[in-house]
Amino acid sequence: MPLATAPGNGITKLTNCRLVRGSDLVWDDIWVSSATGKILRSQSTFYDELILPDETIDLGGRIVSPGFIECQLNGAYGFNFSTVLDDMSQYVKQVRDLNRRLVQTGVTSYVPTVTSQTSHLYKKVLPHLGPSGRTRVAEDGAESLGAHLEGPFLNPGKNGVHNTKVLREAESIADLEEMYGAKNINPAVAGTALPIPVKMITAAPELGQMTKIIPELRSRGIVCSIGHSEATYEEASAAVAAGATMITHLFNAMRPLHHRNPGIFGVLGTANNNNDNDNNNSSRPYFGIIADGIHLHPATTKIAWNAHSAGFILVTDAMHLVGLPDGTYPWTNGGEAADHFITKKGAVLLLEGSDHTIAGSSIALLDCVNNFLRWSGASVPEALRAVTATPATMLGVQPAKGSLEAGADADLVVLDDETGAVEGRGRSLAVHQVWKFGAKVFDGASEAEAGEGL
Repeated sequence: MPLATAPGNGITKLTNCRLVRGSDLVWDDIWVSSATGKILRSQSTFYDELILPDETIDLGGRIVSPGFIECQLNGAYGFNFSTVLDDMSQYVKQVRDLNRRLVQTGVTSYVPTVTSQTSHLYKKVLPHLGPSGRTRVAEDGAESLGAHLEGPFLNPGKNGVHNTKVLREAESIADLEEMYGAKNINPAVAGTALPIPVKMITAAPELGQMTKIIPELRSRGIVCSIGHSEATYEEASAAVAAGATMITHLFNAMRPLHHRNPGIFGVLGTANNNNDNDNNNSSRPYFGIIADGIHLHPATTKIAWNAHSAGFILVTDAMHLVGLPDGTYPWTNGGEAADHFITKKGAVLLLEGSDHTIAGSSIALLDCVNNFLRWSGASVPEALRAVTATPATMLGVQPAKGSLEAGADADLVVLDDETGAVEGRGRSLAVHQVWKFGAKVFDGASEAEAGEGL
């Protein structure tokens, strides 16, 4: 993978490009600094500080987007985050390798997801999955924004492929601290200037006292998400009122929409004009959508978008089989070692021995964006917002992430806009370059040239 940092002052000017700004594509230049890792205010840099860029790159009209943010990634390229190795230094190495490969897909930040597991596994892996961008080293690739714990406080009736033997109910915050390790979810116990490793927890709010626990988690900076749940509309609304701000893979592994009780989906609706739930005066939550064409029908995806576009977040729910050939692979499902198997056939992942139990996905985030563009009629800025500004806001990492404004981290994706390039597919975006902290870390053109020379 080509890695480059501009010499001299480290400033690069990208010109002749269309920038994603709000709902528009705006023709403008953008200046980035590999020294600070930030997007610069070009006018003041040039006119006030009299600084010229080291390099000017003509992008030929391509689109420049903020770096993509992936909110649900279980693993990739053969590595599963829910794994304990005899030598955990090898775990760290594999995470770093994954980060360097993942960034080439346009994902510059992500939330590594650990599924329902034993307490021992959580305590082993979480110290290695916390926020990793503080060193601001572009060559490290995609950075973790903190771990997403999908379980084990889930409803056994909506377990999906999660092992019901490890699922639990919580009666107090102490149950979560015992499960995950207090230092991993409690800043007071961690006793360090570094952030705690956990960023988000998915739980079924109808079980035990989980809804009452949500405010405590929120006070610690942890995003609370509703998922793998039989919650009624009333129970889901109570969770949102308590501080739940996210729904994990909407429609999947939850009570289906019913006209007399809309269930979790119902909290996206509103009977007034202020974007509040009609019964509790709380803002409507964000929600993840797996746009792989397998988890959801395209029409279902469009319905969710039309219901609450401001909360719409595209996720992959990708497993460690991303990037691997078809076959049957081991999977750690609630144990210390691989105790189940997943069969991969094309884009479809199924739990071995099952004809219909979907075991995550093997899709890339940009493919989700392209699917959504084809299905929804949304504009390119609207589709890209679902993997940039919206997840950044949900995770509380704006304005550093998800924006092309001056002062934001210079995490960029340069995209080819291949309108009509693929017959029958309409508009399609492709990664041309990726920039991390102001340095170019992937160049598709260079990769192609290198391949031709082999």
